[in-house]
Amino acid sequence: MKVGILHPGEMGVSIAATIKNSGHEVYWVSAGRSASTQARAEKVGLRDAHSLQTLCDTCAWIVSVCPPEAAEDLARQVHACGFRGAYLDANAISPQKAVRINDLMQEAGARFVDGSIIGGPAWTPHSTWLYLAGPDASEAVTCFAAGPLETSIVSDTVGQASALKMCFAAYSKGTTALLSAILATAEALEVRGALEQQWSRNGSEFAEETTQRVRQVTAKAWRFAGEMDEIAATLREAGMPGEFHQAAAEIYRRMAGFKDADPTPALDAVLDSLLRGQGEQAAPPQP
Repeated sequence: MKVGILHPGEMGVSIAATIKNSGHEVYWVSAGRSASTQARAEKVGLRDAHSLQTLCDTCAWIVSVCPPEAAEDLARQVHACGFRGAYLDANAISPQKAVRINDLMQEAGARFVDGSIIGGPAWTPHSTWLYLAGPDASEAVTCFAAGPLETSIVSDTVGQASALKMCFAAYSKGTTALLSAILATAEALEVRGALEQQWSRNGSEFAEETTQRVRQVTAKAWRFAGEMDEIAATLREAGMPGEFHQAAAEIYRRMAGFKDADPTPALDAVLDSLLRGQGEQAAPPQP
């Protein structure tokens, strides 16, 4: 079977590798993509369709792995190409956005599977899970049968795989944003040392762990900002306040200048960026 991947970033290329491992031909679109994306695609042997139209005409399945704020627009582009196959959105989007994309695909005569990824790039078995929902979820599993990406079907209701991701990331990434804001505030009020000392009482490693969490999140913060927006919308739709995660989105946008930073920036540099509001009005960089 021929499967298209949009787009082979660090996560997407690992998903594409699992699809290849499972015996399928995987296509991507080089137009407008960066040299680093080109190198990733070539490394795992993806076939270049050169244009989105060609990919849509060629592939029976398309898997979308992109920044959450781009997911709906990308689906519209696929819709405009007249795609009639099966479309799997594996992005960190709200359940209501997943339902809108489902409606868009059905309008064009295409099928839709709601998906969400929990874990890092899928190079190791039992470490990264693709959750699936919708009437065609069981068919989607066959695209990934050989691993190392793991799959699990949540239900046959579109939106529930996305809902699971939103609830999971609301805690895992939301708390990292909260800790970032706390450390920056303590720095501004000149009590960071005393706070870290309190956190370290009785042999606790919380202060050191917090420092590492805040430093290490910087490389992906530009992407997490959009995810926090999606979580805020999800909470509001469920009748809960979304302001906490809207604030978390701002925290991550202030770290956007550290995209793909290597080496990991020092904590002082991160806190300075947060306190100066660096990057908060900037558009997220493209992968």
